[in-house]
Amino acid sequence: MSQVAAHAGVSAQTVSRVANGSPRVDPATRARVEASMASLGYRVHRAARALRTGQTRTIGLVVSTLASVGNSRMLQAIAEAAGARDYALAVVTVGTREIAEAFARLRDQGVDGAVVLNEATRLARDTTPPPDLHLVVVDSPPDDRFAIVQTDHAAGARLATEHLLAAGHATVHHLAGPETSFAARERERGWRAALVDAGATPPHPVRGDWTSRTGHAAGAALAEATAVFAANDQMALGLLRALADAGRRVPHDVAVVGFDDVVDAAEYLPPLTTIRQDFDVLGTRAVESLVEMIESGAAATLQTVPTRLVVRASSTR
Repeated sequence: MSQVAAHAGVSAQTVSRVANGSPRVDPATRARVEASMASLGYRVHRAARALRTGQTRTIGLVVSTLASVGNSRMLQAIAEAAGARDYALAVVTVGTREIAEAFARLRDQGVDGAVVLNEATRLARDTTPPPDLHLVVVDSPPDDRFAIVQTDHAAGARLATEHLLAAGHATVHHLAGPETSFAARERERGWRAALVDAGATPPHPVRGDWTSRTGHAAGAALAEATAVFAANDQMALGLLRALADAGRRVPHDVAVVGFDDVVDAAEYLPPLTTIRQDFDVLGTRAVESLVEMIESGAAATLQTVPTRLVVRASSTR
């Protein structure tokens, strides 16, 4: 640090501020110090900094599975957001009864806090989180034990349903997600409310498990539908294949809308109308909220990220 200070013509304290991401350095000086760090090959020694500050600048991620598209995209978003704040990321996957063990493993790794993702949030709510571990959960009912960042699932589902009703369909069937999922319940709630407000009786939902396989299996139960809102794009993909196998044309015989706007949604046959949730914003806000709690003791907050309708060929004739 002394060598960097001499090379940049600044004090060691200024170098320390730059290394620790302090805002109390003007941009020109920061650029000069960073150039000297690069020139001299300076790297922060995380273990030494942890001993001095009591913080490891490592956050944990607790997730039930990385097999789903939504969870893998959230992992990428959170990893990028953590890296941008100079935090390392430790990932722990859990089964149905391992959330306490996951928290213990993260504490053993010395993490400063953790993000709990999607399906794992139910497990976090059903246990007592460690009092000294800052937590942000993604998608959860209100809970004052931790901060919450969530997509506005119900509003997105309402957008999808109202889009199909506006196209002239008398009702909209729903290919729902698992009953244990907060996101699935919220999407079902938004779909149901939109139909009731329009004076239509909600059909009984057909339930899947987020996979395209269960979307395909739902095709038989939705054979007579003229409009379907699927709770995610993967189930919508399976449904599109089932409808094609049954000789039903999309969107001429049945209109389909999904949720998520996965990268390949525009390449489905036909291209899928869907509700876009912004995984990058979700990941960034989760990390920012956690870092604020770690570094300044900020209070836990609830943040809701809006969605938007992306119209493609699967819903318009």
